[in-house]
Amino acid sequence: MIDGIWDDGEWISWDIINHQLYEIELRQLYPNADIMLIKVFEELVEVARQYHDITGRYLPVFGELGEIFAEITFGIDRHKPRAQGSDGRLGNDFIEIKTISPEKNSTKVEVKRQGNFNKLLVVKISEHFEFEAKIIDRKDMSKGIGKYATVSWSSMKHVTKN
Repeated sequence: MIDGIWDDGEWISWDIINHQLYEIELRQLYPNADIMLIKVFEELVEVARQYHDITGRYLPVFGELGEIFAEITFGIDRHKPRAQGSDGRLGNDFIEIKTISPEKNSTKVEVKRQGNFNKLLVVKISEHFEFEAKIIDRKDMSKGIGKYATVSWSSMKHVTKN
């Protein structure tokens, strides 16, 4: 078996070639994201999946995975941790990100009405660790009273599936 190819006077290993092809695929999936953040995201998802396979329990990381997915998929510039009002910016819009984890019984999210955001992006993670996202303009959310607004997954428009 040949461990690489001869090119321009030197051997290039298949590992290097495959790594470069893998990075090209990642760039196509996430064109505006930092390649290192994409790799960390994939590693975190794989660790969470392995943990679930071994223990039958989910690691409590879904909120962060949802936010990283939104960041690398849509190019959201996330605010510093624990910033009040929204999770990040996309162009001129402030974005609030909520995650529906596989352990949730409901496909609804609650969001504080007082938050400073124009759009709500909801990331849904399946029991097989597949990610989907939907978005809704704040003005299209239900009006009402109370501290929280409830938004159902089915009422939102589809953005992406990964």
